[in-house]
Amino acid sequence: MIDINNLTKTYGSTLALDHVSFKIEPGQIVGLLGPNGAGKTTLLKLLTGYLPPTEGSARLADLDVTDHPLAVRERVGYLPETNPLYDELSVYESLVWTARLRGKSQETVALRRVIETCGLGSVVGKDIAELSKGFRQRVGLAQSILHDPDILILDEPTSGLDPNQQLEVRQLIQTLKQKKTVILSTHILSEAQSSCDRVLIIHRGKIVADGSPDVLGQTAARTRLSVELKGPVDAVEERLNALAGVQRVARQRGSAAGSALFDVETDPETDIREAVFDVAVQNRWPMLQLTVEGASLEDVFRQLTTTS
Repeated sequence: MIDINNLTKTYGSTLALDHVSFKIEPGQIVGLLGPNGAGKTTLLKLLTGYLPPTEGSARLADLDVTDHPLAVRERVGYLPETNPLYDELSVYESLVWTARLRGKSQETVALRRVIETCGLGSVVGKDIAELSKGFRQRVGLAQSILHDPDILILDEPTSGLDPNQQLEVRQLIQTLKQKKTVILSTHILSEAQSSCDRVLIIHRGKIVADGSPDVLGQTAARTRLSVELKGPVDAVEERLNALAGVQRVARQRGSAAGSALFDVETDPETDIREAVFDVAVQNRWPMLQLTVEGASLEDVFRQLTTTS
């Protein structure tokens, strides 16, 4: 269990994280999305105990991060965005070094386990400097799970990888999900859509959306409709604009039959389909189309992070 309550971080007069609260159940892969500077990395550093909070609390595996920082680190694996590896060490030496830092002998089963889990058998004797970025990420993941943590925190784990390498790392993360809770920060929306059970979108230090990718897409879709009515085009547009909850009406195209297709955007809490039907009936305008538009995670992200 991860339990975050009113977590806040300021740097001088800059508010980087603003009273963030959420809970994560064991066994989930949770994606943390947000534009640059939104507070993603700050949040991850607070969760790992790398930074102290200004206000609020973070409990990981039933331990308060501030009160029990060393105990929390024993239960958490962390892969920062800049993967800290020593190029002059071999893969095996790097893992042995990490094992010793963790108080584990190089002969332990853990060392063999992570080499197999992360697919490092073919490069275990090579120097880190010789590895592709995909294998370097695998080594970083191996180091982060060497002590078999309950929680895995990954900051941009596929950043800079080619599509094949991204897929390999995603598949590896999926295998880790079976026994661990995973939080990953990413700016690759398709990655969150396909890999995460749940998505948190952070904007200007606040959580502005929380849910599965599908549910967030359905919520966004309810705010966008395509409406085609057969009637005086200007009058139709005026009546649609006058409906409660409508934010914008944009004409797509007209037709020789005297109808027009409109894009209608509404407040997220408003469903105007019945109101549009009533307008059509009252004015005797045949309704040719009323469609709720589909929405991707990218649509949701843009809606929530491009506002002033």
